[in-house]
Amino acid sequence: MQHLNISKGTDGVATLVLDNADAPMNVISLDFVGEMEEAITGLTTDENVQGVILTSAKSAFMAGADLKFLVSAYDRLTKREHFEFSQKVSGMLRAIERSGKPWVAIIDGLALGGGLELALACHRRIAVDRPGTAVGLPEVNVGLLPGAGGTQRLLRIAGVKAALDLLLSGRQLDTKEAQALKVIDEIVSADEALSSAKSWLATNPDPVKPWDVKGAQAPQKLGILVPADAADYSMAAALVAKRAGYNQPAASAILSTVYEGAQLPFDKALSVESKYFAQLLGSPVARNIIRTSFLSRKAAEKGARRPAGVPKSKIGKVGVLGAGMMGAGIAFVSAQAGIEVILLDRDVPTAEKGRQYSAKVMQKLIVSGKMTEGDAEAILARITATDDFATLAACDLIVEAVFEDLAIKAATTEKAEAVMPENAVFGSNTSTLPISELAKASKRPDQFIGIHFFSPVDRMSLVEVIMGHQTSAETLAKALDFVAQLGKTPIVVNDSRGFYTSRVFQTMIHEGAAMLGEGVPPAVIENAAKAVGMPVGPLVLLDELSFDLPLAIVDQAIEQEGSKYLVPAGVQTLRRMRDEVGRGGRKAGGGFYDYLEDGKKQLWKGLVEHFPEKDDWNIDDLKARFLYTQAIETVRCLEEGVLETKEDADLGSVYGWGFPLWTGGTISYIDTVGTRAFEREADRLAQLHGPRFSPPKLLRDMASNREQFYAAAEQGETVTEDRLAPAGSE
Repeated sequence: MQHLNISKGTDGVATLVLDNADAPMNVISLDFVGEMEEAITGLTTDENVQGVILTSAKSAFMAGADLKFLVSAYDRLTKREHFEFSQKVSGMLRAIERSGKPWVAIIDGLALGGGLELALACHRRIAVDRPGTAVGLPEVNVGLLPGAGGTQRLLRIAGVKAALDLLLSGRQLDTKEAQALKVIDEIVSADEALSSAKSWLATNPDPVKPWDVKGAQAPQKLGILVPADAADYSMAAALVAKRAGYNQPAASAILSTVYEGAQLPFDKALSVESKYFAQLLGSPVARNIIRTSFLSRKAAEKGARRPAGVPKSKIGKVGVLGAGMMGAGIAFVSAQAGIEVILLDRDVPTAEKGRQYSAKVMQKLIVSGKMTEGDAEAILARITATDDFATLAACDLIVEAVFEDLAIKAATTEKAEAVMPENAVFGSNTSTLPISELAKASKRPDQFIGIHFFSPVDRMSLVEVIMGHQTSAETLAKALDFVAQLGKTPIVVNDSRGFYTSRVFQTMIHEGAAMLGEGVPPAVIENAAKAVGMPVGPLVLLDELSFDLPLAIVDQAIEQEGSKYLVPAGVQTLRRMRDEVGRGGRKAGGGFYDYLEDGKKQLWKGLVEHFPEKDDWNIDDLKARFLYTQAIETVRCLEEGVLETKEDADLGSVYGWGFPLWTGGTISYIDTVGTRAFEREADRLAQLHGPRFSPPKLLRDMASNREQFYAAAEQGETVTEDRLAPAGSE
């Protein structure tokens, strides 16, 4: 067997060890299920086996389902086949429960998703007492629900309220909380786990689950007119709306599965769970989330864009030039990754202020129990605050994070290159200034690259790596190695105005400003953006940026490109607000919002005087405009070669500026709509609102040829219907 090892002792105890020979983690796949069915049948019919211990040879018990298979299932299988797959795995676990022999699971490390479902089917669960041991059902985070009995066993073991909390949040439980909720039965040391399991089996326990006892009732408690736990469902429904909005169907499907399943006998409840699982697996939302947030993200972090043939490098010391918010954040994450940091600014007090940013961040982590004081002291000791460029002499990499001004950056580059090692890489943390233009100040432009972090650096995972016209493959490789050391997610783009993330992000905020100029009520604008899944509305984002920044970018583009430049639709609104109304954003005392003394904010009541509201807007039209303007600009970036891969496009949009995760990203969103349907809607929007919505030639060609950006063949192996037949079928 490729996934299991079985040994049988003279004491009547068999040990089944999960040990996937083809991967570092145990996962649920069709091959695994087939082997488990065979093993369960063999152990059940072997008269010499009196009980079974289920354990793992890996560092984790089991990580869950094979995500590549789940992504491929959307395009390759019907919803009926999705249902049958869920029923097949459920049938495997029911075979454990009804084997007539007691099974005990030893959980050492993570037991997540299908891994926990497997353990829940056992008659006893023993957890090893170590920090890495945790359990959970995180399927909601990938747009799914547990499809092998997890919802039904959990609600019957822990109760409806606890089950809804865990299923809707997807959070992990440590051993103590899991035991308190009866998700596990016992916590022991690693040395005691096996003997504890055998001791329990020696008591000849009754291997019948409570829901299989003759005459067992459904767990739903009835009140006079409504279920006794109706309040739990009502609270959960409100939580679903708050967390997931109305674009992600997984949370509401979980709520329905628990509610319906709690009123049914166990096997009927499993069928209900499989029905909702099939609906979700057949939805593009789950496909989009898994593909971008797991498969593409993991590939990027493993070096999908790293040039081949370049030896791996490791940064021992990094110089960070500029100790403002960005520089201080870069210094912190670098020191946290074990890298020595030289944090340099115009004077030592300013540099030290940046160093103390790390201390403030870590103090919060200490208070929350996520970091020890000793670890914090060690991290802070790695950061040296200075104003002396000579201290950069031993740095392997320089990250410049000074003010967004060509002259200031050029002067900083020259000073750093005068002392930094010949083979060191110089990276500029710029969000808009062309890298090739910045590299003109360098004597070694082949070693010059853009390394664009996002704020706040310690919480934002994306790093946009920008290739200048002369940047070498070796420099790109070193930059990606640095990003990998930090544990962040890189995308690679080519040089242009605004690169990718800043360029496309500005289309969203300008669209919001344009809507205000058209007479759409500001609250409607903000809520329309949030309704499609954007984290915040465009007007509050513009206030935080200040109007000077987007207008300066536009003015510079007009100066350099003239009539070729398509001026964003919201510029007129921003100019009017700043120059005529006298409100330029939060830093200027207020913009679209007023900022109150208690830290709260509210939309400025004077907006209606300057932008009279009309009632001819349509909410669906507004929502489409937000999504389409960003997706269309992304296609332009692909067409122009700014972007080279669809995966970078999706990762950058989701993790760079918060394009809705349910879409999978700007390019996955187009595929979800379909290129032909997307083209038709884009043309409609262009007729109504202007040429910024006109589909680029690349999109028109793809629509004409009925092509998608992600071909179905990319999703993984073909799964045939016969391999999905329910257990026991012919």
